[in-house]
Amino acid sequence: MISMNNRMTQQELADKVGVSRQTIIQLERIRYNPSLLLAHDIAAVF
Repeated sequence: MISMNNRMTQQELADKVGVSRQTIIQLERIRYNPSLLLAHDIAAVF
């Protein structure tokens, strides 16, 4: 579920793409490059 301000939490995104919240944090910090499949899944959410 997206919160009232139309923003998504890290946990919500992680749940939608099937990864841990920690993975999303690492992606945001540019410490991890996603696989092509994960990048596609994240793009599909948005």
